[in-house]
Amino acid sequence: MTVCTVIGRRALLAASLGLMVSGSVGAVLAQDNLYGTAEAPVEIRMIANEAFAGQWQDAMVTEFNKHYPGIKVVIDGVPYPELLAKSMLDATGPEPTYDIIIADDPWIPQLAEAGVLLDLKKDAAEWTDAGYDWDDFNAAPLAASEWNGVQYGVPLRSNLLLMFYNKSLYDKAGVPQPTPELTWTDYMAQGEKLVQDTNGDGQIDAWGVDTYFNRDVLTPTIWQTILNSNGGQLLDENNKAAFNNDLGKAALQTHIDLLKFAPTGGSSHSFNESLQAFRQGQVATMFMWGSVFKGTAVDPKTTTLTTDQVGIQVMPVGSESAGAHRGIWSGAVNNKSRNPAAAWALLQWLSSKEGEVWHSNTLGVFPARKSTLASTPEQEWLKPVFAALQMGYEMVDTGHMWRPRDPKSDAVQQVLADETSRAISGQVDVAGALASAEQKINEIMGN
Repeated sequence: MTVCTVIGRRALLAASLGLMVSGSVGAVLAQDNLYGTAEAPVEIRMIANEAFAGQWQDAMVTEFNKHYPGIKVVIDGVPYPELLAKSMLDATGPEPTYDIIIADDPWIPQLAEAGVLLDLKKDAAEWTDAGYDWDDFNAAPLAASEWNGVQYGVPLRSNLLLMFYNKSLYDKAGVPQPTPELTWTDYMAQGEKLVQDTNGDGQIDAWGVDTYFNRDVLTPTIWQTILNSNGGQLLDENNKAAFNNDLGKAALQTHIDLLKFAPTGGSSHSFNESLQAFRQGQVATMFMWGSVFKGTAVDPKTTTLTTDQVGIQVMPVGSESAGAHRGIWSGAVNNKSRNPAAAWALLQWLSSKEGEVWHSNTLGVFPARKSTLASTPEQEWLKPVFAALQMGYEMVDTGHMWRPRDPKSDAVQQVLADETSRAISGQVDVAGALASAEQKINEIMGN
């Protein structure tokens, strides 16, 4: 029996008895009104990344209201660099505007430590459908919104750092197309062949790789994924820097060496530049967040490539495993929300088995549930994506492939961005960059 069915039966029972809203009966009717009605809706507000807030407001809310017509949803989109600060400022105020916070992967510990989030498994248990099935989630995406044993959120837009490859450029270069068994050693050996003149005019017009090289908070994720695939970690069990060693130096040097096969000016590239180069057919491989696949391989309005030209898989194999890196957008409920049940109704529906299948098939958003990834998607292009995601989730969970998880994670990530950028741009050598990062991070973490 669904939540909606239970609420509806309570309302009908109260109406048939002709009861007035007073005493215990009033409590029952108040409970019925948690989800509003078409005539008397309740409103919930959400703060989210502007990159997808509009799409959710236009498409997702319309679908959600088919199930909960009494809940009015208003979504405010905020640019990514401002989102955490604005979320924290609002959530810690005496009367927060937002019932729902959409948080990036490393932010939940900071929000949880501020004491502003609802414990979904405990505090929202009475509003949770019996068929919701927490165990159906892959461990890695669900863990992104867990902190100190408490589940503060649910995965809504799951993502992984993956390897995109242009099959046409691989074939033209006479290099075998990548497989999940491709090692970093073999990949680097093939790089020079992927820098090529494709039209025979004597000018190089295609390169081997593009990715994050410029100073960006996400640039260190490339280095870290290489590090993790070789068994290394950013922090040890005491939150002390654990990367200033041979594994860390070799991984950062590999990241830097990718520039040998990157387009001219590649050291200034990050998300937008590398994405544009790949979509224009100028690079054979791209290490990028998988969520851009639809706009890269499917949508002719944003790419020159076609689905049969673009492959996707986990990143190359190190000494321990293949690589990936977690980037999950989770939904959490402010514990001072005036309508927490309605807020949880939205998050619960969107992350449910039904909602996740709709979200994936309609908007191309990556799922977190094992059942969804094991299903056959309506869109043909999602089939290889689902396979790469399931493999990637398993790699991520085993190798702890995610950004630092701590209330101070943002400060740690800024240090990593600064120091890896200095090494990539040649301002300092690898050893100097990692030594500086180690010192600064240990100070931040109190070690």
